[in-house]
Amino acid sequence: MYDRFARHIHYLRVSVTDRCNLRCTYCMPEQGVPLISHDDVLSFEEIRDVVCAAVDHGFDKIRLTGGEPLVRRGIVNLVEMLARIRGIRDLAMSTNGTLLAEHAEALAEAGLQRVNVSLDAMCPTRFATATRGGCLEDVLSGIRAAREAGLTPVKLNCVVRESSLEPDAKAVAAFAAEEGLEVRYIRQMDFSRGEFWPISGGTGGDCELCTRLRLTSNGQLLPCLFSDLAFDVRKLGPAAAIEAAVDAKPERGGPCENNRFYRIGG
Repeated sequence: MYDRFARHIHYLRVSVTDRCNLRCTYCMPEQGVPLISHDDVLSFEEIRDVVCAAVDHGFDKIRLTGGEPLVRRGIVNLVEMLARIRGIRDLAMSTNGTLLAEHAEALAEAGLQRVNVSLDAMCPTRFATATRGGCLEDVLSGIRAAREAGLTPVKLNCVVRESSLEPDAKAVAAFAAEEGLEVRYIRQMDFSRGEFWPISGGTGGDCELCTRLRLTSNGQLLPCLFSDLAFDVRKLGPAAAIEAAVDAKPERGGPCENNRFYRIGG
């Protein structure tokens, strides 16, 4: 599909849960957040139906996000359901990596093709501080397991304050070079101010090249990460919601009040 600005929209990011086992400083408050009611969260069948409708509209790239997607019970079953849909060229997942070691092999067998893993520091203490309690070794074990399972290329998502020249980012770069991994540097964003930047080392953040829609775990289809526009797939139906979202996609993002990274997946 093409939007009003001749951009080819073919990439759907699917948040399967707003829950997460970490409390990263740039993502959510230390005390946590009000969670979406279980009854309001899309079922696997509903997610499958939205993805099927997207594929029917020419979407061929699907990424599962969260919160943390691996805390969603039965996530391997969802991957298997989506992997059966003909027309998906790229089926991937963004994860914080802490639970990846125990799930990597099953995810690969179910049909997941690759993963992006969040890694913002290589010092265990600094990592624990940034994630409010996360264990760096769990993530490193998850990365190793993903590679062994064939979930490649494994890409690292490194959040920086301003640039990839910061000490933690340089340490992540050195690790990636040693292990033969790719790194994407994501500068911290601000929804209320509409502040965002192109991602260094990957796509995203460049409005002229945007190809994405985002589906929240409670069924809101967002044309843009930095916009309060949303279309309910339950009320409109998946196909109509997709068509409306593509038609309403803004030329570029701006300030917004409703969006949160822990609900959309960034």
